[in-house]
Amino acid sequence: MTAPKGPTLSVVPHPKTDTSPPGPQVLQPSGWPMPKGYANGMAADGRLVVTGGVIGWDTQGRLEPDFVAQVRQTLSNIAEILAEGGARAEHLVRLTWYVVDIEEYLASLKELGRVYREIFGAHYPAMALVQVVRLVEKEARVEIEATAVVPR
Repeated sequence: MTAPKGPTLSVVPHPKTDTSPPGPQVLQPSGWPMPKGYANGMAADGRLVVTGGVIGWDTQGRLEPDFVAQVRQTLSNIAEILAEGGARAEHLVRLTWYVVDIEEYLASLKELGRVYREIFGAHYPAMALVQVVRLVEKEARVEIEATAVVPR
């Protein structure tokens, strides 16, 4: 019998015990470079809280024309939805970003990092970024889906 090939996980989900840390655990395969601003994977046990695709409109249904301003409002909107479900930023396990212009996203990374940390702190869940042709709302530049797991 041969040993399995491929990376091993440095954090393996375990059954919860009295000493298990509450909230999600980051899954980082050993030997992989540390990602910046996201996690490769997450493991969590608890109550699931999910959002639909959230865009950056304000309570009046207005969208700022600026990409970073839309991201700020989108993340704020997600934080409010999570709070309604009893979740906080540290409960996030996944964010899926849909952008209409990946170059606009890449050109804004520093600002986006600041905005993200203002709203969610230094908790970085698993993330995916997808460029799309357009979003349902024509003026929307970004749409984000969120998944959180609140410990029981």
